[in-house]
Amino acid sequence: MLKNQSHHQNKIFKASAEIILGKIPKLGELTVPLAPSNIEMFGPRSACLISETGPFWVSDTGHHRLLGWRNLPTTDSQPADWVIGQPNFNSEGQNAKAKLGRNTLNVPTGICSCGEGLVVADAWNHRVLIWKILPEESNVSADLVLGQADFNSNQPNRGLTAAANTLNWCYGVFYHQGKLFVADTGNRRLLIWNQLPQENGQPADVVLGQPDMQSRDENGGSSPTASTMRWCHDISVWGDNLVVTDAGNNRVMIWQGIPTENNTPCRVVLGQKNFDLVEMNQGVYFPKANSLSMPYGVAATQDWLLVTDTANSRLLAWKRPQSILSLQGADADLVIGQNDFQSKGENRDYGLPTRNSLNWSYGINVHKNMAVIADSGNNRVLLWKIN
Repeated sequence: MLKNQSHHQNKIFKASAEIILGKIPKLGELTVPLAPSNIEMFGPRSACLISETGPFWVSDTGHHRLLGWRNLPTTDSQPADWVIGQPNFNSEGQNAKAKLGRNTLNVPTGICSCGEGLVVADAWNHRVLIWKILPEESNVSADLVLGQADFNSNQPNRGLTAAANTLNWCYGVFYHQGKLFVADTGNRRLLIWNQLPQENGQPADVVLGQPDMQSRDENGGSSPTASTMRWCHDISVWGDNLVVTDAGNNRVMIWQGIPTENNTPCRVVLGQKNFDLVEMNQGVYFPKANSLSMPYGVAATQDWLLVTDTANSRLLAWKRPQSILSLQGADADLVIGQNDFQSKGENRDYGLPTRNSLNWSYGINVHKNMAVIADSGNNRVLLWKIN
């Protein structure tokens, strides 16, 4: 297994990250919460490469801001060109320690492009912000808000109960062929808009993980099934199949196709042997090639599904089979960030970060031959070439 794994890794992922964004600690220097600047990040949760040459955007979650680079960064610790959510690069604080508005943020998490625009999950403001055109300067105001009636409100579920037009601690966003997907984590559900919304507070069209738009119980208020979720976090489409990380159930859910009806059950889970098992690493301390512990991020290439196995500080990859049904509980084909499938230490052996180690990596985005990894525990983002 290890020989094959190494062979796969050399063919698919380069030996180490090409570029490291964020402050690189020196020998003997502790990794601590960092003062904001145009270089330093604090617990980035997600990143998005718009095209091969840029722009490039990062959710600098702990500093409550987005950082933008006009072009794809080419040197380590390259300073950002733009900031959204704070008046300048040296400020921090929820909603910029000021009034909630069109360009303030409170724990921004998922980020993705949508056609010519940008979408961000503003998690603790319980809303999703949409820019119709990609920002090309600092503090551009968002054009649309979902989950709230306007830009001046931020109550979970609008201060009431869950509905088709509310959000509660929304974490992940994904756009695919005109559809917008939002992981509404605090409501334990995934919402789908069949077309990119055009109005503030527009209701979603489809819900997964709950029987209806008003329900929000963990695992549907009962035992886990192929239809239920605990903490869904990130979304991708692999081939034509919807993929969602269900971190709270320590699994990845895969549907055949993209569901069009509420509460459609998934067909396959990764990380667990069947639909009603949910324990971390399948109930043992050390991981295996087919187990997961709080997987947060997911991205797909034509041939590979990449999952950030966050609490195991590793990245797993599954090669696409002829039928996704054969993936039920399957072993991953590749591990990145650890020496083997049985290891889980942060930065491998709890050491300093290296160019090929991970520490609670939350997010992954892939654009052609570049994987972008939000390596949150190391307060950095990795640009890592793949074949």
